[in-house]
Amino acid sequence: MATDKKLVIVESPAKARTLAKFLGSGYTLKASMGHVRDLPKSKLGVDVDHDFNPQYLNMRDKLAILKELKEAAKKAGAVYLATDPDREGEAIAWHLKEAACTPSVPCRRVTFHEITREAIAAAFKSPREVNMNLVNAQQARRILDRLVGYKLSPLLWQKVRRGLSAGRVQSVALRIIVDREREILGFKADEYWTIEAELSKLVPSTPKSFKAILIGSGDKKKISIGTGTAASDIVADLKPAEYSVARVTSKDSPRQPAPPFITSSLQQEAYRKLRFSARQTMAVAQQLYEGLPVGAEGSVGLITYMRTDSTHVAASAIAETRDFIAEKFGSGFLPKTARLFARQVKGAQEAHEAIRPTSTRREPAAIKEYLEPNQFKLYQLIWQRMVASQMAAAVFENVTIDIDARKTPSKTRYTLRAQSSRNTFPGFMALYTEGRDEEEEAKTPPLPPLSEGELLKLLDPKASVSPEQHFTQPPPRFTEATLVKTLEQFGIGRPSTYAPILGVVQEREYVTKEKGAFKPTELGMAVSDLLVQQFPEVIDTGFTAQMEDRLDKVADEGLDWVKVVRDFYVPFEKDLSTAEEQLERVPMPVEVSEDCCPQCAKEKLLIKIGRFGKYMECPACGFRQSFRIRTGVMCPNCPEKGEIIGRYTKKGKLFYGCSAFPKHSFAMNARPLPEPCPKCGGLMGELKPGQKSCQNPECADYKGKRFLRRSKTASTSPRSRSVSTGSKTAAAVKRTKAGQNKSRPEEK
Repeated sequence: MATDKKLVIVESPAKARTLAKFLGSGYTLKASMGHVRDLPKSKLGVDVDHDFNPQYLNMRDKLAILKELKEAAKKAGAVYLATDPDREGEAIAWHLKEAACTPSVPCRRVTFHEITREAIAAAFKSPREVNMNLVNAQQARRILDRLVGYKLSPLLWQKVRRGLSAGRVQSVALRIIVDREREILGFKADEYWTIEAELSKLVPSTPKSFKAILIGSGDKKKISIGTGTAASDIVADLKPAEYSVARVTSKDSPRQPAPPFITSSLQQEAYRKLRFSARQTMAVAQQLYEGLPVGAEGSVGLITYMRTDSTHVAASAIAETRDFIAEKFGSGFLPKTARLFARQVKGAQEAHEAIRPTSTRREPAAIKEYLEPNQFKLYQLIWQRMVASQMAAAVFENVTIDIDARKTPSKTRYTLRAQSSRNTFPGFMALYTEGRDEEEEAKTPPLPPLSEGELLKLLDPKASVSPEQHFTQPPPRFTEATLVKTLEQFGIGRPSTYAPILGVVQEREYVTKEKGAFKPTELGMAVSDLLVQQFPEVIDTGFTAQMEDRLDKVADEGLDWVKVVRDFYVPFEKDLSTAEEQLERVPMPVEVSEDCCPQCAKEKLLIKIGRFGKYMECPACGFRQSFRIRTGVMCPNCPEKGEIIGRYTKKGKLFYGCSAFPKHSFAMNARPLPEPCPKCGGLMGELKPGQKSCQNPECADYKGKRFLRRSKTASTSPRSRSVSTGSKTAAAVKRTKAGQNKSRPEEK
């Protein structure tokens, strides 16, 4: 029986709670917990002979949710699909309409880029139909990724080893990492020398001395010193030389603030400053966007939508920010006119806003007590970046002094240069400065007041000229920040795909991290080389960027998505057939563990890959056991005196447990450390490099993250049921805070 109550369907319970606060009692809110339909896992699910028709199935873990949504839709006076305002959200809305809505009840789409009262009211005043151009763009991407993944992965299983996968964008990212590694391996260092002289005024001053570096010789504005002998000859000329100031240049240089965050720049900066992975950044940003309880305000959306390419900011938000700056910092920190950022990344979706706080007045310090540490850190970063973007430019006084060094009577002449930079007005830097991927600029000490023609002297004629040997360095490996930046520059991927790309190349063991940088494994290099050899176009950066452009045209201009997929698939299928026929198996080195076989004790166990992941096998007697990582740390309080060893769950997550399991079921997420806790003598663990904590709950320094094995009968999955705003359990609240409330296929 229909009622006047309207049904609003969103993806997550957190978002439902926040919306409920604004919509009132006339609305019922329910969460779909992400996608409800997808392509089947057991087969291709795409009819390549009939216009690539996709075979969508209701997801098994969403059947109960769909049943509840269907019943609620039948009883509602109207249904509003309020999923996220991007292509993925539009696709989820379309699948919900197809699977849950009924023709007898109006089913409309509403979108908003921030969860605030004003934005919600505007969205519900102007509902619309589902935008099929956006749906088709997402559908085309999903089908392309399915075709590449389900066609290429079996080839890798056959020619390399079982359990591997390939992806349309993932494989391009891997190629970029491998190409950089090859540059590093093939790099040949060149020797070069620099020469620095420590000078002073003839009359003592403050500072007493300053350093100038050699930049030219004679009429040459640049000098290159390739050997120690050449450097020694120049040093011999400089020590008895006469020094004088040739030129003094001083100018004020403004430094403008960075624009508010877009998805890629947020991921980069969160890695630089907080060491958050791209996936972690997006999970925490999702929580801030969907809403968190903030004291008397209740559940509040703290930031605008976090998947965006646009640096545009609403006029109302700019006005609020400028008022805040004038009050907090004074009118001197406020530019005369508002700063506008119109730049959009190539392929930007819709007229999104940048990532900013929903209210500048909501200062981070004022809400810190209501946020978890990572939520606070990311919110503070977003808030500072937005406020700084509307503050006055910082001003630096840059001084450059060119110095002549002449050796008489030979009249040999050299040019040296001294520079200094002094901040004369902090501007936006009083609040925030952008992080850097490369080494920080060296701070330059102040220079004494000098005038053209003024004579100078070496501080110590015997020791004040210093030659230094250097060697050119290979290009650095990619970090999460620099890889996202490179993908963005190439036009590869979109805001919703950066984090999954970085995650999957690590999960497949194609790359490892060394000191925070990606290093390809032998397996990763073998897979990349095979794909480059057999499918040079498919994993070419230019071709992939061109494909992204065509998908954008599907969304923006209604380009036929079937033609886009067909143009890709026809040549791809030919290359695939050739590879299956001609490609020989790629030999991979056998990985040997440190453990001897416990059964025959003759050989060390070999590490192999099977259908369900890694396992260990004895080459002599055939004994097998699950893959283990030795730590050398004894399990505490274990009656069997077992060792803590690393194992992988079925989902590929590493944990550490007692080797005597199931007799002793101790387990922990942190990597065990051999040194005991200095306070209680208990077991120490390391969750992240440099972050050590005691694992003893009774210790005053206990910060461990032990976990309990869940019962097989317990249903704790956030996808196992729909959650309405009236029946929120404590477990669901905990899951929402953990950022496990969405299920996007491309992010798995």
